[in-house]
Amino acid sequence: MNQTTTWNEATRHHHSLADVLRSYWQLTKPRIIPLLLIETAAAMWVASQGQIDPMLLGGTLLSGTLAAAAAQSINCVYDRDIDFDMERTRHRPIPSGRIQVRDALIFALVMAMLAFVLQAWVANLLSATLAMVGIAIYVGVYTHWLKRSSPQNIVIGGAAGAIPPLVGWAAVTADIPLAAWLFFAIVLIWTPPHFWGLAMLIQEDYARVNVPMMPVVVGDAATARQIWYYTLVLVPLTVMMTFPLGVTGAVYTLVALLLGGWFLKKAWALLQEPGNRDLARSLFKFSILYMMLLSAGMVVDSWPATRAWVASLSSYHLLG
Repeated sequence: MNQTTTWNEATRHHHSLADVLRSYWQLTKPRIIPLLLIETAAAMWVASQGQIDPMLLGGTLLSGTLAAAAAQSINCVYDRDIDFDMERTRHRPIPSGRIQVRDALIFALVMAMLAFVLQAWVANLLSATLAMVGIAIYVGVYTHWLKRSSPQNIVIGGAAGAIPPLVGWAAVTADIPLAAWLFFAIVLIWTPPHFWGLAMLIQEDYARVNVPMMPVVVGDAATARQIWYYTLVLVPLTVMMTFPLGVTGAVYTLVALLLGGWFLKKAWALLQEPGNRDLARSLFKFSILYMMLLSAGMVVDSWPATRAWVASLSSYHLLG
C-alpha cells in the first residue's frame, strides 16, 4: 500500500463550519502561541516603563498571533510527511487529510500578510519587519534547513522563538536597544533546555522519522549535560537585565533568582538521573512556567506603582 492510498484512506470530511474552523485552529498549533505573546507583552511593558498604550499592546499581540499562526501552518505543511509517520502527530489536519496543502499555504500567506499590515499600522515598519523575520527563521532556518540535518537545530533555529521580545520592544520604541537584544538572548539560551526536555520524552518518535534531535544523536546523559550547561548560563543572563543594564528592578531580580535556582535544581536532578523520564517531564513543564513567570516578573516590576513601593521601602530602611 503506497502513501497516497494511505492518505486517501485517512481523509476525513468536515461535517460543519465548526469542524472546518477547528481544523484550521489546530493547524496553527495554538498551545505554542501564548508563550510567544507573553514574551512580546513583557518586552513592551519594560520598554514603555510600565505605561503601555492599550491599543498598541492589543494590536501587537493580535499581529503576533497571526504571525505565529502563519509560521506554524507552514511548518505543518513542510513536516506533513514525518507528521504522518509519528503517532502523536498523524491526526493533525494535514496528515489526516482534513486540510489540503494548497489551502494551508493560502491560509498561512493570508495570516502573514494580515500580521505585517496590522503591525505596521498599529506600531511601525521595524516591528512588522521583525515579525516577518521571525517567520523566515522558523520556516527557512529551523524547519527547512536544520531540523532534519543537525542536532543543533533548536540551538540556532530557536532564534525564531526569541524574536517576539524584539518585536515588542520595537513596537514601543521603534528601536532595538541592548536590553531588547538581552531579552532575545535570554529566550535563545532558554530554548534548548526547554525543548530538549521534551525531546528526551519523545525521542523514539524523532528516531523513527530520522530527525536528529539531541537525545537521539548523543543520548540522554550528554543531553542532560547540555541542559545543565545552558541553564548555568541562563540564570546570570537574566540578572543582567538589572545589573548592569538597569532596565529592571528589585522585584524582577528577586523573581529571576528564585526561578533560576528552581530551574538549576531540576536541571541538576536530571543530570544525576538522565534516563528518568519523570524528571525530564518535570523539567520540560517547569521550563514553560519559568518563562511565563519570568516575563510576568518583568511586567510587574515595570509598573510605576511597583517602583514607587520599592523606593519607599528602601527609604524606610535607610531612615530606620
